[in-house]
Amino acid sequence: MSQSLEGKRTLLLKLRQESELGGGEARIKKQHETGKYTARERIERLVDPGSFLEFDRFVVHKSQNLGDAKFLGDGVVTGIATINGQKIAIFSQDFTCWGGALGAAHAKKICKIMDFALENRIPMIGINDSGGARIQEGVEGLAGYGEIFYRNVKCSGVIPQISLIMGPCAGGAVYSPALTDFIFMVEKTSYMFVTGPDVIKTVTHEDVTKEALGGARTHSEISGVAQFNVPSEDECFERVRELLSYIPPANFTKATPKYTSDIVYRDNVKIKETVPANPKKPYDMKEIIFDVVDDAQFLEVHKDYAKNIIVGFASVGGIKIGIVANQPAVLAGVLDIASSEKAARFVRFCDAFDIPILTLVDVPGFLPGTNQEYGGIIKHGSKLLYAYSEATVPLISIITRKSYGGAYLVMASKHIKTDVNLAYPTAEIAVMGAEGAVNIIYRHELEGLTGKAFDDKKAQLIADYEEKFANPYRAAELGFMDAVILPEETRKRVYEYLIALKNKKQEKPKRKHGNIQL
Repeated sequence: MSQSLEGKRTLLLKLRQESELGGGEARIKKQHETGKYTARERIERLVDPGSFLEFDRFVVHKSQNLGDAKFLGDGVVTGIATINGQKIAIFSQDFTCWGGALGAAHAKKICKIMDFALENRIPMIGINDSGGARIQEGVEGLAGYGEIFYRNVKCSGVIPQISLIMGPCAGGAVYSPALTDFIFMVEKTSYMFVTGPDVIKTVTHEDVTKEALGGARTHSEISGVAQFNVPSEDECFERVRELLSYIPPANFTKATPKYTSDIVYRDNVKIKETVPANPKKPYDMKEIIFDVVDDAQFLEVHKDYAKNIIVGFASVGGIKIGIVANQPAVLAGVLDIASSEKAARFVRFCDAFDIPILTLVDVPGFLPGTNQEYGGIIKHGSKLLYAYSEATVPLISIITRKSYGGAYLVMASKHIKTDVNLAYPTAEIAVMGAEGAVNIIYRHELEGLTGKAFDDKKAQLIADYEEKFANPYRAAELGFMDAVILPEETRKRVYEYLIALKNKKQEKPKRKHGNIQL
């Protein structure tokens, strides 16, 4: 009996060792030569040491078309672990096994761990490194992708979903990461595209490299598909850990405070000099953000895309928040198609997971031009309006300098039910800037005037308009601004309002769902 038990023990250890080799030592060596970690190494470097519990280690495919070639685990490692002490679910595709290609058993493992994540309300992390569906398995591979996509949608807004692209991700495989909340890509080793360079050359005769077509820089700067572009896999793991420190494990989960030694009631002395009086002069909104948040720590999301708006995570007095801010240093902080979509998606994520939102406003309006109109700025701009109007989390906005026209309404105004609207004394709230307004309102009075007479009259009219509108007090008189604050009071006021709003509860009208302009 003891020999039998010992034999079984030996067999188990042998099978474990075999599963850990994936596609074999030669393929592991090749993976390392390309500057990439293996599926298991990635999990080990991402999660808390010793916390990984593997599922389905011995699963193999049942396909007759693949012959006798089988790898324990079927090309994907799945299980649960902790990150920063928080339980998470994870899968990591193994490129050493058929290039990480997805078959029926492979997909079933991923679906199983996704179901576990959803049922236990823990974040789901997917590490993608795959050549796509296994051609030999035909429609079964496609069916597997469909099952994964369905679960991505089912998990959306319930648990955070994070995708790490650490190799190729092509064809139908791209749609699973696209349905998740955050996509990380690694420079020079990760690619995403629906059709590869060879197919494109055949069909459209365009000659393009994998990097230019679907590399990390392309998707973080041009397409906006990826939220994070990192220089290495190790840096990617650090950023994922940082992201998870700001977001809850699931919706309707009470937020935990973020540790800080930063004093809440300190003056924001830097901000006093940050905002110029001249509404046309650029400044960096990030200087305000860094001065307001705890320990000057701000995790920017989508940093390289639509830079005229800033979104990201921080904390104030240990309270975790999302921040949306116009960036006057880029395109004067104007709203356009890309920035509207970027901010709208971020607002909706924060609302889904009960993360309060601080909005910093300095916006001249929507970007004019045929490209914007033909591209659907009306439709895409409405997404941000919809996202703010739909949000039920605590909403605080501060107009730092100007807020003109329809963009004033969209950027978390009182009229779309933002809880607390604040303004600096430098704030201007109007339909448009003084000069543009004078050109329209007083064009008949200015007709016929030339030279000094024209200049003097126009200057007087602009001064009159600015006296009437280039301040926040008209809006404050009407109750559209709850308070006008000094810049140096920003941090303490934001904290006090966050405390006041911590038990906010807003009921939504009963409906299946709204119809956002997609």
